[in-house]
Amino acid sequence: MTAARLSIAVSNASSSTAVPPAASLRKWARAAFGAGARGEVAIRIVDEAESRSLNARYRKQPKPTNVLAFPAGDEPGLPPGELAPLGDVVICASVVAREAAEQGKTAESHWAHIVIHGCLHLAGFDHETAVEADVMEDRERQILAGFGIADPYAESG
Repeated sequence: MTAARLSIAVSNASSSTAVPPAASLRKWARAAFGAGARGEVAIRIVDEAESRSLNARYRKQPKPTNVLAFPAGDEPGLPPGELAPLGDVVICASVVAREAAEQGKTAESHWAHIVIHGCLHLAGFDHETAVEADVMEDRERQILAGFGIADPYAESG
């Protein structure tokens, strides 16, 4: 039996100086996938121009967004022992910073939420329906609570 292994590549193409360390991004991603995860994930941090371009191309929304997830799909015929690609997560640093400030959250807690949210999309979670959203948000709350981070969906008062 092959041991579980999750390979997470992090690249920062952003000019932001407020991006958490790659080790933190990997820690949050690993938590999203769980202990038995096996595969390859790429996390790319971008500026607004790249986020806007990708969001326009793939979601038909010509504006930057906090996170985009691109699941890899099935990879038939991988050699034994080869890690299957799980997909890519693209995060816009300035949007995450702006949202954290607007929502009265710490930058670190919002980054954790966004990384986890994107990785859960790669793991098959979605929020297209109310039921799917409830399931995904509950999972996000559980993972974030493990890091001592408050419910990101709670109304602030």
